[in-house]
Amino acid sequence: MNEPQTTSLEIDPTEVRRRLDAGDPLHLLDCRTEGEWEIARIEHARLIPLQEISLRMEELEDWRREPIVVYCHMGARSMVITRLLRHVGFDDVRSMAGGIDRWSREVDDKIATY
Repeated sequence: MNEPQTTSLEIDPTEVRRRLDAGDPLHLLDCRTEGEWEIARIEHARLIPLQEISLRMEELEDWRREPIVVYCHMGARSMVITRLLRHVGFDDVRSMAGGIDRWSREVDDKIATY
C-alpha cells in the first residue's frame, strides 16, 4: 500500500467536525457493532456493522454520489468499508482516521472512550 493512496482514503476527525459545522452534506456511517454503538456514537450517524454491509448495501444507494465518512473504533474496519464502497462505485468515501476513539479525544470529549 502506498502512502498517498492511504491518505486520500482517510479524513481527519477535526476536518469532519469542521465540515459538519459548515453544513456540508456529509453522511456518517458507523460500521461498529450494535454493542459498541450503545457505548458511544456520533449524532446523525447510521449504523451498519461491518459484518452486515454486504446484506444492507442497498440502504446506502441514496448516498452513492454524496460524501460519506465511515468510522469504527480505531479506523481499521472503516478502511475495509471505505475500500469496498469505492470498489462498487461510491465516489466520495473516506475512513475517519483514528475512528470514534480519536473523535472523542480531539473533537467531542463527551463521547465515551472504551
